[in-house]
Amino acid sequence: MDIKQKCAKEALKLIPKSGVIGLGGGSTISYLIDEIKENKLNVQIVTPSVKTKMLCLEKELTVLDPMAIHQIDIAFDGCDEVDANFNALKSGGGIHTREKLIASMSKDYVLLIDETKFSEVLTFKHPVVLEVLESAISYVQYEVLKLGGVPVMRHSSAKDGFTITENGHYLMDVTFSQVSDIKELNVKLNEICGVIGTSLFTKEVTKVLIVDQLMAKEC
Repeated sequence: MDIKQKCAKEALKLIPKSGVIGLGGGSTISYLIDEIKENKLNVQIVTPSVKTKMLCLEKELTVLDPMAIHQIDIAFDGCDEVDANFNALKSGGGIHTREKLIASMSKDYVLLIDETKFSEVLTFKHPVVLEVLESAISYVQYEVLKLGGVPVMRHSSAKDGFTITENGHYLMDVTFSQVSDIKELNVKLNEICGVIGTSLFTKEVTKVLIVDQLMAKEC
């Protein structure tokens, strides 16, 4: 059995028999969707991912618009890295603003990862991604440099110009070589006028599932 399939099977045990659940993106989530379908769980799904939404609809699962609800029973997602203090970093997908909304609405926000994505303290080998207003790009770059970051606007060979999010904003990848206080960095980044959201999660994660090892944050 694939390690991600095994992780999805373990995640299934955390899902209530009925209710509203959040699902992020990635291959592990795809396996979890299969498990939900096969086990005929009576759940409604909210997702920040268009790909996940389409897959759920293909499986004839009920998908809700996040705008219609204010609370989610439990949500599952992946990340690029998470540490022992449940600080998590997302970079690849570029939908972190919507992911953070789903996480904030959830009673439990569970990250599904393999051991390679866990570290005692975040290493920041992946950039912190900022969703930025177009008119604020130059200003945000200037402020990020003052914080010790190296900003690069995200672009793709498949599209001319910068990458634009589903919200109509731009993505800025910011590399940090050394971070002494993760939570303080996130606060300072969010305080920059023109930053819509960061891919650094410092308070949303409540559980981390490493295949068959469940770590839960103590309240």
